[in-house]
Amino acid sequence: MAKDKKQKTPDTGIQSNQDKPELEVGLSEVAAEAGEAAPAATGQPAEQAAQQPGQPAQQAPKDLTKLVVNKSCSRSLAGWLGQNRLSLAITSYQSGRIYLVGSDKDGRVSFFERIFERAMGVVGNAQRIYLGGLYQLWRFENVLRSNEIMHGQFDKCYVPRNAQTIGDVDIHELGIRKNGKVVFVNTKYSCLSELSPTHSFKAIWKPKFVSKLAPEDRCHLNGLAMVDGEPKYVTAVCRSDSVDGWRDRRQDGGVVIDVETDEIVCEGLSMPHSPRWHNGKLWLLNAGTGYLGWVDFEKKAFVPHAFVPGFARGLSMLGNVAAVGLSKPRNQRFEGLQLDDELKKRDAEPWCGVQIISLTNGDVLNWIRFDGDMGEIFDISFLPGVKNPMMIGLRTPEIRDLITFESDLPVEAPVA
Repeated sequence: MAKDKKQKTPDTGIQSNQDKPELEVGLSEVAAEAGEAAPAATGQPAEQAAQQPGQPAQQAPKDLTKLVVNKSCSRSLAGWLGQNRLSLAITSYQSGRIYLVGSDKDGRVSFFERIFERAMGVVGNAQRIYLGGLYQLWRFENVLRSNEIMHGQFDKCYVPRNAQTIGDVDIHELGIRKNGKVVFVNTKYSCLSELSPTHSFKAIWKPKFVSKLAPEDRCHLNGLAMVDGEPKYVTAVCRSDSVDGWRDRRQDGGVVIDVETDEIVCEGLSMPHSPRWHNGKLWLLNAGTGYLGWVDFEKKAFVPHAFVPGFARGLSMLGNVAAVGLSKPRNQRFEGLQLDDELKKRDAEPWCGVQIISLTNGDVLNWIRFDGDMGEIFDISFLPGVKNPMMIGLRTPEIRDLITFESDLPVEAPVA
């Protein structure tokens, strides 16, 4: 078994630490016959769809470890991350990757990559990260003390300590309640859920317009905003109560729902995602239009703040900035949306990446761009107080050899 591979990308100023293919742990093929769509069993969320007619057929690599992802970023990103002692966790379900993006001791942007099939919702801090995957919810713990570093450069080392099997419920966004329990958007069953010690999940809330729990993805419930440590707002593509009913309501059927009151607090949205309560406002991504904005509760309307060139999904906010995830709308799920017209109006091509946007004026302060075999982002989480993080993966010797412990045993005096 080989050691971790550290790869310098063609873009100087970037250090890339990539996962390895030695152990095929939890992988399935992400491939399709020429001209055919990859089957749903490959673990693609509901937004992922068939190839557009007339486009050249593309043969995907046989497994996730063979995907080639090219990375670039703004020149000031490393300095901005370092000065603010800040990192990002970024997930991509299509490529099955989580990236921890920080800054290293040489002033470069550090991309630390690990493979987790259908990496979806992510939420974290300097001590702990939760990650939703194809059929598990993962918990990672940082094992380094404040005065310790790993491999001479990493100030945080996140180790997978628990993976609870929940089944393929199309897990989307996550939140941490004030009692420490994880709550997640269970998109397949159109509800909010918690972990159960016995079963796949415990349903704790569903929209009033959904008549029963059924594995039918009726309204495409997807986003979750926590307020004071409790689930408060969710986004759904529509108010459908029939199997897969949301697909015909992508243009303007989207809603934001108050979990406590069941009230629709915003409507007329186009595929809304990623609601976040920040600085006294409810922010979200009106993904079908390409806008970051906020909710006017009196008018139950969306107020645009900044346009981003891509399908906006994944939002993290800190201070006066927002990190927004962008995906390329390559397939029929996104055809006919306002986003297409907005891109044409600006003579712009869609991105896959992250843009750091000012909440004051909407300017893009920094950016990350992914190209190659990666066309989408799902979720983003700022990691405050983290400068250069790493994560133990399932395909390296460290998962076996890195052992740390705590002890209640009394310290023994050294033998003379």
